[in-house]
Amino acid sequence: MALKVLSALDTAKTQYYHFKAIIVAGMGLFTDAYDLFCIPPIMRLIGRIYYSEKDYEVPVRVSSPMVALALLGTVIGKLVFGRLGDLFGRRRVYGLALMLMVVSSVGCGFSICTTQQCVLVSLGFFRFLLGVGIGGDYPLSATIMSEFANKRTRGAFIAAVFSMQGLGILMSSGVTMVVCSIFNAVQHPKDTITPKEADMVWRLILMIGAIPAAMTFYWRMMMPETASKTSSKQPRTWKKVLDVSLSQIAEGVEFPPNPPPQYPLLSREFFRRHGRDLFSCAASWFLVDIVFYGTNLVQSVINDKFLPQRKDVNAYEDAFAVAKFQALVAVASTIPGYWATVFIIDRIGRVKIQMMGFLFMGLALFASIAAYLHDKSKKGFLILYGLTFFFSNFGPNTTTFIVPAELFSRQIPVHVSWHYGGIWEGWGDYRVRWVFIDFA
Repeated sequence: MALKVLSALDTAKTQYYHFKAIIVAGMGLFTDAYDLFCIPPIMRLIGRIYYSEKDYEVPVRVSSPMVALALLGTVIGKLVFGRLGDLFGRRRVYGLALMLMVVSSVGCGFSICTTQQCVLVSLGFFRFLLGVGIGGDYPLSATIMSEFANKRTRGAFIAAVFSMQGLGILMSSGVTMVVCSIFNAVQHPKDTITPKEADMVWRLILMIGAIPAAMTFYWRMMMPETASKTSSKQPRTWKKVLDVSLSQIAEGVEFPPNPPPQYPLLSREFFRRHGRDLFSCAASWFLVDIVFYGTNLVQSVINDKFLPQRKDVNAYEDAFAVAKFQALVAVASTIPGYWATVFIIDRIGRVKIQMMGFLFMGLALFASIAAYLHDKSKKGFLILYGLTFFFSNFGPNTTTFIVPAELFSRQIPVHVSWHYGGIWEGWGDYRVRWVFIDFA
């Protein structure tokens, strides 16, 4: 049954269910981006409240760990929840990751007490837990869409899921601007540099991130488990999903009596079969994230020259300016980059987009340095800075999300034979050979 369902999924026409899966899986990435990228304006507010004696500036020794803790959590979450997803199923573990995100978002807002040190320790702890939940969501969202999509549009569908990250960045900026505008309009007295309500504003912005996570949890629990986990147990469910009769997904392949040899994850056999693919995917993702997160999460520091002087504005206007700049970058370059990949990836392929993206990202970064040093108006720098984000997303930031989901998905050993590269294959690893068929 498993092979027939997967084959039916691969050849199925694009239908309503595919778009529903994009929204449900994509809402996880939307929430991830909101929670990760709302931190720059929030650090401005925290600086206003707790560092008034230091020109309202959060020291680097404090702001850097606060950003890094969430990212450290994502690394742990990806490893832990990715493995749990293979053992216990995508839906159950995905729900656990989302619940952790909900609890952590609320916990960030209710960071204990109001003293400087206590607040920062509490916020750092809950940001770490939030990162663990976000890390769990990343691989599961990609895997879920990969296992639901057909092979003709799989790249576009997974890219569409990932593009929700751009909308999450935009939403985090939009929520920050709306909340700050409301509190700024009603504050009294008007000339207060750091209103006492500002301590409530940054907490509110963080807690709002729990809303899309909670909505995603409900929708995700309404979806069936992916085919690689339940196709042999839920044929009637997949009949509804695929809009085909049960006879069309009946098992038509006989399995030999002796199963293929098994090997553990961290074994010589695993690295012989998959080591090169695993290293290539991990190294590419590592390199692009140095740029993507490094420039996004400290965007307000990099672009301080384009923001108003803090002594001239109050806390709300300061955070509003950071969020506004972040939103403009997202609209002008980040989001278009995601959607350029969605429309083009299945036409020109993953490798070409990734190579092109890395090349133009490097050129834009080198050129932006020259523009920053020699262009007094800094307009050239802004254009090149935006191009860095465009080619990051129309390039390796998106493809590094897609390729692993296609290389290492559908972990089902099957007895099939096909011809590839002049060699007949029998029992083997279905995950890797499925990709060969797709890309041939």
